[in-house]
Amino acid sequence: MKLNEKDKAFLERLQKLIDQDAVWIERTFDSPFYFVLRGNYGEHVERLFKLTRQGVRWRFWRLFNDIYVSAYETIIFIEKQLGTGFRQDALIIAHDRFIQRQRALTEPSFREVNPYAGKNKD
Repeated sequence: MKLNEKDKAFLERLQKLIDQDAVWIERTFDSPFYFVLRGNYGEHVERLFKLTRQGVRWRFWRLFNDIYVSAYETIIFIEKQLGTGFRQDALIIAHDRFIQRQRALTEPSFREVNPYAGKNKD
């Protein structure tokens, strides 16, 4: 799964709320483990996220427990089969792709064909 513009906006807002100590993230201690967003009650949080409380919970679950943790599951599986010899190169490739994508998103010609550009695109 890839992140989209709404995910990016959500993470930026989440960072602001974490910095303000309005919300925090915990891991459960009983198996199956997963991440939980705490302190996500009240109109203040809903207003800043521009989502309902259920929408905040859904997007948090998708980002942290589906995408983020699943990425590490994939890495663990591959490294169990083939070892960790490719890890450093994979990080270099991933970083390079990230930089290239950021550059492409700033180019005017790419913005016109970017499926995530504009409002309400998911």
